[in-house]
Amino acid sequence: MMKAVTCVFASLLTMAAAFEAGAHAFLDHATPAVGSVIHASPAQVRLWFTQELEPAFSTVQVQDRDGRRVDKQDNSVDRANPVLMQVTLPQLSPGRYRVVWRVLSVDTHVTEGDFTFDVVP
Repeated sequence: MMKAVTCVFASLLTMAAAFEAGAHAFLDHATPAVGSVIHASPAQVRLWFTQELEPAFSTVQVQDRDGRRVDKQDNSVDRANPVLMQVTLPQLSPGRYRVVWRVLSVDTHVTEGDFTFDVVP
């Protein structure tokens, strides 16, 4: 009987851990794509996440090789699609750019990350 209770408890802990891991807003995909090389300056960076975001507490910025912010500082979460966050860009010169994001999902979990893309002539 004790072994059965232990097995049930272990199973419940495993399921709870799996649920908790799935309860965060992780980056699903982006445009420009993570690590991509593109031949024209994009008009914006768009990030899709695995959960809906809290707009007031979610940010994204684009930095140049020297760490200077180059986006138009107008990041927003799309009202019609709250898993999408975007920021507009000026005309970018060729070079490597770093996208840095920090988001709060509607279930109150914070995640953050970054990736690069290259603009080439």
